[in-house]
Amino acid sequence: MKKALLLPFIFLLFTGYIHAVKHTSVKGFRAKSYNSHTRVVVDMDGAVEITQNRLANPDRIYFDLKNCVLSGRPSSSISMEDGVLKKVRASQFNKDTVRIVLDVGRSGNYYAFMLENPHRLVIDVHASGSDVSPPMKEDRAVKRDIDRKTRIVIDPGHGGEDPGAIGPGGLMEKDVVLSVGKRLGSILAEKPGVEIIYTRDKDVFIPLNERTEIANSKKADLFISVHANASPRKNTRGIETYFLNWTNDKDALRVAARENKISFRKMEQMQGDLQMILEDLARKNKNEESMKLASTVQNAMVSALKESYSGVEDLGVKYAMFYVLVGAEMPSVLVEIAFISNREEEKRLASEKYRNKIAGAIASGIDSYMTRSTLVAGRTGEAP
Repeated sequence: MKKALLLPFIFLLFTGYIHAVKHTSVKGFRAKSYNSHTRVVVDMDGAVEITQNRLANPDRIYFDLKNCVLSGRPSSSISMEDGVLKKVRASQFNKDTVRIVLDVGRSGNYYAFMLENPHRLVIDVHASGSDVSPPMKEDRAVKRDIDRKTRIVIDPGHGGEDPGAIGPGGLMEKDVVLSVGKRLGSILAEKPGVEIIYTRDKDVFIPLNERTEIANSKKADLFISVHANASPRKNTRGIETYFLNWTNDKDALRVAARENKISFRKMEQMQGDLQMILEDLARKNKNEESMKLASTVQNAMVSALKESYSGVEDLGVKYAMFYVLVGAEMPSVLVEIAFISNREEEKRLASEKYRNKIAGAIASGIDSYMTRSTLVAGRTGEAP
């Protein structure tokens, strides 16, 4: 009797020990310089606990990834020398810890956050004070070649293995927003002096951080992320447009948590860690421009849809910490075109008429913003 009870107990201890010593693998790391910051991404095959610190003489930032091992033979260092970072290094600090070190050249704020599916640590390091790149008006308008087209990046959310929200009738967010995004792109492409770039133009999965990196690497002027909303309250309906900022609004946090693919509780915790983003946003005036863009797009959508549909709810312009907007060097917004969880709005989203109407409305809002912004000055050479 005692032996029969003891063996399962020993087995539980043994399997618990095996689980405890299993390490997360760091598969590699990469770094890229952008106009106003340098982004470092560390790829892993699981979630990890991370501690971080900054040391002086010489200036360096390090991240310790607990219960981790380096997988295979990833590059031990990447030389940057971009004015922000000198080098990025990775090493097996001890048998259970991988240390990532950023040798700083000229840096002010930095912030870091974890993303899932796939797991990765994203670190954005910004140049300090007066060393930051020229202000947006000068950088994106005054100094631009007048023949250079206005580049708009359209980002249909989700895709591939990530269906996004699914309606009660089975309609998937990834399919709806791809259709709307491509229609939006075709409408905008007809305007003179406009170039359209898609983060995805087919049913493929693109990690959140890579979507913004596409916009930055293409030196885009606007970033528009298209999504369909969802709520556990099946009667919830309406349209809302977001820009990146810190918020205490619980509903906005829930939307951000769903789009970021993390829990509401984790979203609340992560938001505090990302507050330094606000200083960078304010310094480059990007949050003000994003708010203006969000307002014109939201007003255009509500106005256009109310002409053809009843019960259109204007949920307004809001802000939250959407990972897909973090690090964008241009005015950027995330639009929630309807609640796919609402049966009536799901039916509308399934129709080509509604998709064309909403795409045309977003395009109208973008055009209105461009008309009143420095983007037009960049194409005509006239003062804004």
